[in-house]
Amino acid sequence: MKFTHVLSEDRRYRRTLRVLLIGCGGNGSAVLFGLPYLHHALIAWGNPWGIDVTVMDADTVSPTNCVRQPFGVADVGQNKAAILVNRINMFHGLTWRSEDAFFSRERRNGYSSYETELDIVISCVDTRGARREIHGAFNNKTGPWRQIRYWLDLGNNASSGQFVLGQPLNDINRASRTRLRTVTELFPSIMDTSQGEGTLPSCSAAEALERQEPFINNVLASSALAMLTRLLRYGTLDHHGAFYNAVTGRSVPMPIDPELWEKQARQLRRRVKAA
Repeated sequence: MKFTHVLSEDRRYRRTLRVLLIGCGGNGSAVLFGLPYLHHALIAWGNPWGIDVTVMDADTVSPTNCVRQPFGVADVGQNKAAILVNRINMFHGLTWRSEDAFFSRERRNGYSSYETELDIVISCVDTRGARREIHGAFNNKTGPWRQIRYWLDLGNNASSGQFVLGQPLNDINRASRTRLRTVTELFPSIMDTSQGEGTLPSCSAAEALERQEPFINNVLASSALAMLTRLLRYGTLDHHGAFYNAVTGRSVPMPIDPELWEKQARQLRRRVKAA
């Protein structure tokens, strides 16, 4: 049976919505450049505070990044998060922040307002190890990341990808049949480090484009932000993610269906037992 997810009314227009973006590479930079428009839209719709964003990434710009990410030659060697947040702030007149750090389960964010409660965390990471770290931190009733209301994850390969909005089972999200399952609960293989992390990044732009086509990130980011915008404006959702395939041009929504979630869980348990 499919359900409609309803956003608590006190999450919508009572205060600034706190957002943390983890990773600002291909998907992350595309998401970041869309977030100011969500901010301005919320203000126009009656939330005078909009959203406040912190971007976390310790990676620096490489020459290969300039092929399909919003960086130029002058940016090479500089921190990705700092460069992009500075541009966003100057263009839109905002005071968003960057943090030169990779996500860590034990590490507290440097800003006190983010140590207790985050409304939305958007993860755009490209390794199983990073998702495993995030899963362990968010699905936890103790520790500095125990109060995450929503976790939106984006991921892709060369020509397809997915985005999934979930509610981690933590200090503030209670166990229930209709709690939105997170990407790592639905697809545990996405954090299975026993499969390895794939090949190391190449210095060749051509090889980089073989691993990831140039516009897949924009499609995923726009679709994910459109879903998030509808949740924040109307307070309801009848899907919590989607799969996109650039080869076929198809986008398949992910229904909010506890029976389907349980079926997937049973199949996973059988595969694990068989192994």
